Amino acid sequence: MRLSRRVWNARAVSRKALAVALAVSLAGLVGGCKKSDPPPAAAPQAMPVQVQSVSLSSVPTSDTYVSTIKSRRSTTLQPQVDGNLTKILVKSGDKVSAGQVLMQIDPLKQVATVEAQQGTEQQQNAVYQYNMTDLARQAQLYKDGIISKQAYDQAVQAFQNSKAALDSAASQTKTQREQLAYYQIRAPFEGIVGDIPVHLGDYVSSTTVLTTVDEDKDLEAYVYVPTERAAQVRMGLAVDLLDESLAVLAHSSISFVSPEVDNNLQGILAKSPIPKTSQPLRNGQIVNARVTWGTSQTATIPVLAVTLIGGQSFVYVAAPRAGGYSAHQVSVTVAEPIGNVYPVLAGLRTGDKVILSGIQFLQEGMPVMPLMPPGPPKAGN
Repeated sequence: MRLSRRVWNARAVSRKALAVALAVSLAGLVGGCKKSDPPPAAAPQAMPVQVQSVSLSSVPTSDTYVSTIKSRRSTTLQPQVDGNLTKILVKSGDKVSAGQVLMQIDPLKQVATVEAQQGTEQQQNAVYQYNMTDLARQAQLYKDGIISKQAYDQAVQAFQNSKAALDSAASQTKTQREQLAYYQIRAPFEGIVGDIPVHLGDYVSSTTVLTTVDEDKDLEAYVYVPTERAAQVRMGLAVDLLDESLAVLAHSSISFVSPEVDNNLQGILAKSPIPKTSQPLRNGQIVNARVTWGTSQTATIPVLAVTLIGGQSFVYVAAPRAGGYSAHQVSVTVAEPIGNVYPVLAGLRTGDKVILSGIQFLQEGMPVMPLMPPGPPKAGN
């Protein structure tokens, strides 16, 4: 009986010791887990960004229209005689001088006519020379009383008739010789040869278009201004001629305003002379013409601050928040760029800080540290 109690007591002690060991181990595990928990995350650092405050600037008010370049001297060449083309001495785009021969029509028939007329003139000249000599002889005979007054008068008449016939023949020869010059097509002035739709051997007449010659100077831009701008269009307004990418080709101003409205286009014709430029313009070329009506105080932002998303313009501004600033994306409406800035039509207010740098890394609500752009460099730096 005593042995059984001892065994039971030993077993109880073992169980108690095991329980204590388990409790200690569990406490150690729990303590170890607590020591391995990560520290709380630190607040994100603000990203330094260059900003520029929105301010008002003098911005030109303008509209852009389609314009056609035209030469003050442009001509379409058509022959004044009929015949087959035997020579074409130029090609499209050639620069020619005044009086230069461009084409020739077969002149053989006219050459024969001139030669025949020269023969007629020579015959009339021979008759004239004979009658002039005969008149001198008849005058002496009449003076000596050998012939009658009637015979002398007949000699005078014959001389006058032969002189008139000679003058007529000489005039006809001159006319036919001048007609021969029409078989050569010459440039009326210095310029550029246009399209040549005819070919060697073609039969041409006075209705056939041979080519065009356009003077490559004294060009004008023809701009049709809508009638709603009739009260504003006037001589002296600045005009900028632009290419397809809106790069400026030439600066000019309006020098002529039509007093009438074009019925077909319902616009008012305004002309602007084109000065010589490094990129020459050509007659008939289509360009954009930006007419500046005046200036106004408008908010502007740098071009590099604007991003396009789905065709809409956006900028990031540094918006104040508790303890600093955060990036805030704003939709804006801008006009055509003027140099390196966009005029802002809607979306921003004066004083807003537009972010200029690191735009590709920004997200909505991201902390930022605004840095104003440095001022202009000092003299000597």
